[in-house]
Amino acid sequence: MFDLVIALVGLIILSPLFLILWIGLSIANKGEGAFFLQERPGKNEKIFKVIKFKTMSDKRDEHGNLLPDSERLTTIGRWIRSLSLDEMPQLINVLKGDMALVGPRPLLVQYLSLYDETQRRRHEVRPGMTGWAQVNGRNAISWQEKFAYDVWYVDNLSLSLDIKILLKTVKKVFKREGINSQDNATMEPFKGNPTAFQNELSSINHNK
Repeated sequence: MFDLVIALVGLIILSPLFLILWIGLSIANKGEGAFFLQERPGKNEKIFKVIKFKTMSDKRDEHGNLLPDSERLTTIGRWIRSLSLDEMPQLINVLKGDMALVGPRPLLVQYLSLYDETQRRRHEVRPGMTGWAQVNGRNAISWQEKFAYDVWYVDNLSLSLDIKILLKTVKKVFKREGINSQDNATMEPFKGNPTAFQNELSSINHNK
């Protein structure tokens, strides 16, 4: 109920900005549309379509392959990402029940086969628009750290923790921290590394 009320109120309050971004991206993307839909695994690995503002073009090289993310980010898309406004349409996912306001971020379907049993526990709860990993580094931390934070969140789930994460998220957005990874405009693809993950999880549990 908390998620539904906040998501509905948020959409109503942000609707003028939502409309402006929709128009701006529709123009900047030159007919490619303002929204990006992609299948992601949710709670219990149930597949749903996440909704985001489309901040990158579909530009490809001479072989038909998509160009690197840094080359496909549009000018308005880079600004929208810097303020995390590209995530705004996911309020619709929250209203649909696919997502929560807070939880592990929904990642790519192809990563499912790369998780070990502990990493897979991130799917025991609904994915969120923001999460414990996002307020502890977001794209500036390693995949192993990110998964360790996700599993820690699952083990310590509470309303008070969710409120704490939401407040920290507002602070992070205004400070524009962790938007990019160290070497890329977006996070590097996950390739699996369960040994390092277990070390990170043990460290986080010890520190918390």
